[in-house]
Amino acid sequence: MDNLEGLVIARRLRVPIGDAPAGSHPGWGEVAARQLDAALLSVGFKCSAALLERLSRLRGETVVDLGVRVLAAVRPLVGDQVQHNAYFLNFPRNVPDTVEFWAGLLREALLDPVAATRVQPATLNLLALPGYGRYQHTYADLLAAHAELIPLAGDRVSVLELGGSLESEARELYLSLAGSEVPLAAEDLNALRTLAASCTEQPERIPVRENRAVINELRLAAGRPLLVDTVTDVLRLACGASGGDVTLAAPTRFRSFRRAERRALLQALDAVASPAKLGDVPRHREQWKRLGERLHPHEYPQFPAAAQVFEVARGDRRARSLDARVEAALLADRAGEAVRLLEKAPGALLRRLDHLLRIGESASAVLDAMEEAAAQASGRVLLSLREHLQNRAAPAAGRVFANRHSRAWAAADARPPLDTEVVARAVAILDEEVTRRLPDPGELIVDPDVLDVALPLSGKAAAPGLGMLPRGSLSAVDGELLRFFVYWRQAERRTDYDLSALMLDTSYGTPEHISWTSYRNAFAEYSGDLTDATNGASEFINIRLAQATKPIIIPQVNIYAGEAFDEAAEAFFGYMTRDAGQEGLPFEPRTVRMKSDLRGAGRVALPLAFLRGVDGAWRVKWLHLYLNGHARFNQVEGNRVTTSLLVRSIVERDQLRVRYLAGLLRAKSSPGEHTTYIGLQVPAGLPDGARVYTPATLHELIPA
Repeated sequence: MDNLEGLVIARRLRVPIGDAPAGSHPGWGEVAARQLDAALLSVGFKCSAALLERLSRLRGETVVDLGVRVLAAVRPLVGDQVQHNAYFLNFPRNVPDTVEFWAGLLREALLDPVAATRVQPATLNLLALPGYGRYQHTYADLLAAHAELIPLAGDRVSVLELGGSLESEARELYLSLAGSEVPLAAEDLNALRTLAASCTEQPERIPVRENRAVINELRLAAGRPLLVDTVTDVLRLACGASGGDVTLAAPTRFRSFRRAERRALLQALDAVASPAKLGDVPRHREQWKRLGERLHPHEYPQFPAAAQVFEVARGDRRARSLDARVEAALLADRAGEAVRLLEKAPGALLRRLDHLLRIGESASAVLDAMEEAAAQASGRVLLSLREHLQNRAAPAAGRVFANRHSRAWAAADARPPLDTEVVARAVAILDEEVTRRLPDPGELIVDPDVLDVALPLSGKAAAPGLGMLPRGSLSAVDGELLRFFVYWRQAERRTDYDLSALMLDTSYGTPEHISWTSYRNAFAEYSGDLTDATNGASEFINIRLAQATKPIIIPQVNIYAGEAFDEAAEAFFGYMTRDAGQEGLPFEPRTVRMKSDLRGAGRVALPLAFLRGVDGAWRVKWLHLYLNGHARFNQVEGNRVTTSLLVRSIVERDQLRVRYLAGLLRAKSSPGEHTTYIGLQVPAGLPDGARVYTPATLHELIPA
C-alpha cells in the first residue's frame, strides 16, 4: 500500500488520508502537522490549508508516520534523496581558470615522488593525474564552506493537497492513466501496472494499445477475457506477460506459458486473425516466430485462424499489409487508388495527408477524403496533424525526427510548402471536428502561464518529474542565477558523465561552451569534472543571466565513458534559479524548478534550451531529446553543429499549445453550471466539483 501511496503523492501532489481517526490528545496532532509543514518547506513543498487542518485533527503518531512517507515521496521529485557534493569546494566562487587548474594538477603530481613516476610517458593523460576526477573533500566539508540558504519569496513552493482515501485516489490515478488518449512514458506504464493490480474497476475506454496490454497482463493471470481487437494486441500482451517491452520497440525473450495461458492467447488470437488483419504480422515477423515456439499452435487445431498468423510469420502464407498496398499504388503513380485504400484506415490517411497533397492527386479530392477520415480518427491524430499543417505554409529551418526513445536527428527540409488555401481548408476541417468533440467547459478559467505549454500529444518524450512540461513548451525563467545540475551513480563499471552548456548567438552560430575543457567565462562557472560515481557524483553549471553575452544557452549531459543513462543505478538532471544575493549550497531543493530522470540509449541528453527574448526576459524551451553520440568520449565541442540544428528546428517550430484548445473551449463555454480550470498549479478557492487540468493531468484534455 505504501507503494500506491507514494505514486499518488508523487504523480498528483495529493496526500491520501481518508477516514483516519482523530487524535485523543488535542494539540499533539497540530504540533506534528506544523513540524511536517516546516520539514516540507525546506525542500520546496508545503501543506495546503485543508491538508494542514485535517492533519491537525489526527493522532500525533499518525501524522509523524505519514510525514515520513510524504517526505520520502517528495524528496526524490527534486533530487534531494542524495547528497550533492561538488568537485570545487567553494563553487561557484574561486573556480580556477582552466589552464591554471591543469597546470596546478600537473605541478602537484610532479612534486609527489610516487605520482611523478606516472606522469613521465611521452603522451601524458591529463585525466589520469592524481587528484583529478574524484572528490577531494567530504560533503561535511562542503556544508561547512557554504553559508546557509536565505529563503526568499521567489523560491519554489509546491502545494500538497488533501486527498481522499488511498483507494479512491489510486482509482482516480489508475483511470486517468488507463484511459489516456496519448501514449504514456515508460515510468507511467509501470505505475499503471502497479495500480491495475489493486483496482478492480475497468475504464470505459483504453484507447492506447500499450495501456491495454498492461491491463491484459492481469486479466491473463486471472483467467479473465482479454481485451484485444488486433493480432498485435496479442503480441503486446505476450511481451508484457514475459517481462518484455509492450511497445514492441525491443525484442522480448518469451517465457514458457502455462497451458491455460497458451489456450487463452491462442483463443484471443483466433478471434481477431481475420485475413485483413494478417497483414500486420510481417512487421513483427521475428517476434511472432519466437512466440510461436512458446505457444505451440499445432497442438490446438480448434484455432485455425491463430495458426495462420504463425504461417505468415514463417513465410508459408502471404499477407500484404495496407501500407504495402498503398506504397505499391504510389510507386505505380496510382494516387487515386492509394487514397481509396487509405479511406479504410482514417488514421493512416491523415498521417499521409502531406504526402498525398504533394503527389499530383487533386487536392480537393484528397481534402474530401480527409474530411470523412477526420470524423473517425482519434483526437490525438487530429491535433498532431493540426500542428503539422500550421508549420507547412512556409519553409522550415529543418526537420526533427525523434523515435519513441527520444533519440533525435535533424535534416534540412527539402519539401515544398503546401498551398496556403489548401492548408486553410484542412485546418478549418480539423478545428471544426476538434471543437465538436470538446466538452462544454461551463465557466472556463485559464491561468495565462499555461497558455504556452505544448499539448501533450505523446507522453513518451520525457520521464515524469518535478515541473516537467511537454516537448516544445515555453515557460518563463524567474531569478537572476540559473544553475544546472546532474547527478549519477554507476551500477557496475566506472561511469563518467559530463555536464556542459553550449552558448549561441541569435543566428545559432559563434558557439561558446562551459564544460570540463572550459571551466568559466565572463558569466558562467563549472563546478569541476568527476570521472567516477561509485558513491554518486554531482556536477553543476552556474550562469549569471543578467551578464550573459549569448542569448541561447543549451545545457547537455554527455556520456564520456561507462554506463548509458538507462544502465546507471541512478541518473537525473534539473535546474535551479536564485536571486543574485542568495548564497547557500550548490544544491538547494527549494530552488529547484525542474528535475527529471535521464533515460534512453542516446549518449548525449538535451533536456532544455534557454532563450533570451527581445524584451530581455529569459524563457525555457522544453526539448527532451537525446543524440546518438559516440560510444565513448562525447564532448560538447563535438556535437555543437547537430545540437544547433536540432534546437533551432524546435525553437522555430509553431507548436500546438494549450492556447489553441483554450480558444476552442472558450467558444463553447456556458458560465453558471460548472467550472473548468486549466493552469500550472491548483489554486485555492475553486468551486467544489470543478474540473482541474494541470500538467500532470493535461493529457485528459485531449479529446477522444
